[in-house]
Amino acid sequence: MAAFPIIIAPDPELKKVSAPVERVDDGVRGLMDDLLESMRAANGLGLSAPQIGVLKRVIVVQLPAGEDEEPDPMFLANPEITWASGETYGGEEGCLSLPDHFAEVTRPAGVRVRYLGRDGETVELDLEGIAAKCVQHEMDHLDGILFVDHLSALKRNIILRKLAKWKRQNAA
Repeated sequence: MAAFPIIIAPDPELKKVSAPVERVDDGVRGLMDDLLESMRAANGLGLSAPQIGVLKRVIVVQLPAGEDEEPDPMFLANPEITWASGETYGGEEGCLSLPDHFAEVTRPAGVRVRYLGRDGETVELDLEGIAAKCVQHEMDHLDGILFVDHLSALKRNIILRKLAKWKRQNAA
């Protein structure tokens, strides 16, 4: 297990569409472990493979749990939404690929997602609230979509220009 650097927007790699995995094998499980380690190192709630430069349809999500318990991470390969509620859930979103930038994004309040789990089994899971929002956010990355793509062009461009400036300054 290794923590990898997270790609920061704007970067053309984040706009690419990821390929499905054929099956969950040791290589995919290793990728899942690397994603979890990278996400934890960056203090995130979720991470997708494209954010570390791997164009595979794999994400991990680990939501906060109670005070004395460690939450179980969710490992999802080839996730797809099979149902979305008509109700919406809004709230501020951030992203490890857009550090220190947040904006209000509205998404379906509940979703049913089908995916291959860590052992290759097909799982179908109903999610609501923050869990649904987080999984949808990470799934967007698999299709080259960032949370800022859900904003007005003006807001999106302001954030992306600030990040481009930040990257130039830190590269020097």
